[in-house]
Amino acid sequence: MLNKMRGRRTELIPNGGQGELALLGRIRQRANRSENSGLRLGIGDDCAILRLKPREELAVTTDLSICGRHFHLGWHPPEAVGHRTLARGLSDIAAMGARPLAAFLSLGLPQNLTLARNRRIAWLDRFFDGFLALADQHQTPLAGGDLAESPVAVADIVLLGAVPRGKALLRSGARPGDFVCVTGALGGAAAGLKLLRKRSGQALATARESKPVDCRKSKHGQNRFTPHLWPQPRIEQGIWLRRRQLATAAIDLSDGLSTDLDHLCEESGVSAEIDAEALPIHAGATMDQALHGGEDYELLFTTRPNTTIPRIIAGVPVTRIGRIVKRRPAQPAIVLVDASGRHALRRGGWEHFS
Repeated sequence: MLNKMRGRRTELIPNGGQGELALLGRIRQRANRSENSGLRLGIGDDCAILRLKPREELAVTTDLSICGRHFHLGWHPPEAVGHRTLARGLSDIAAMGARPLAAFLSLGLPQNLTLARNRRIAWLDRFFDGFLALADQHQTPLAGGDLAESPVAVADIVLLGAVPRGKALLRSGARPGDFVCVTGALGGAAAGLKLLRKRSGQALATARESKPVDCRKSKHGQNRFTPHLWPQPRIEQGIWLRRRQLATAAIDLSDGLSTDLDHLCEESGVSAEIDAEALPIHAGATMDQALHGGEDYELLFTTRPNTTIPRIIAGVPVTRIGRIVKRRPAQPAIVLVDASGRHALRRGGWEHFS
């Protein structure tokens, strides 16, 4: 396990070593470069030790990424897989208005993904290039985890965050009359995935048999793949809303607007009306992708009608897209209002086992 590497002489382990201890040494050497005031003891002992500030509570979330379901070796660059693995957890932390404390990562990998071949960097090392770059960006150290050989690549992330006692943003605070707002743009991740699938050919090609399409960012830092491959968790925006007590409820958009708004309405015991014309649809995305696509990792939140929300929070646009209304029996939980009238908006986002 990553936490049990304390005292081992990792400097004697060659970079291309094939055993578990060699891999853990490579991971520990890189992860221990991170600094965070909340992490007192990281990789090296049986457990990590975290330090909370007075009157803070711990926010904990976990997310599972499975090859063939959440990513494909032949489609996704390893750096993007690492980035997305961490982004999924950080987005949950952002939705609570919490500050990240530490990440714990358990990896199950086929052996060939841990080896450097033909002078190419191992898939595992490239995975950590993406993972640790985002971790450094949000001062979130990798504090531990586990590593095992597996017939299929699996990444299980646990994120810990800290939030002032009783101040976390919840899904259950929306009330009739509140406005519904979102950060950023919607549908870009679904549009990027569709293009990636089209460009990449066979869905289950292995990293050895298929070369991923060129998904590098343009000179302007963006291309059509960016929203899907490099989503940006809205940590700063969540903290900003929580500190100013402007959001009555919040959730991150991981499964799609139609599904995640339904979750928020259910927890709050309310319904919602969405203005189709107000939706901030990402360039190149469709209305359907904006409503149901998922993996945008934007924040969806509600505010009191007398609250002034700026158009931009920490550099990210904010758009008012609808309102919360009273829930009525036999009425749809969400109504989409467009030029042709009012329509029930059913859950159309991602749902496992459906």
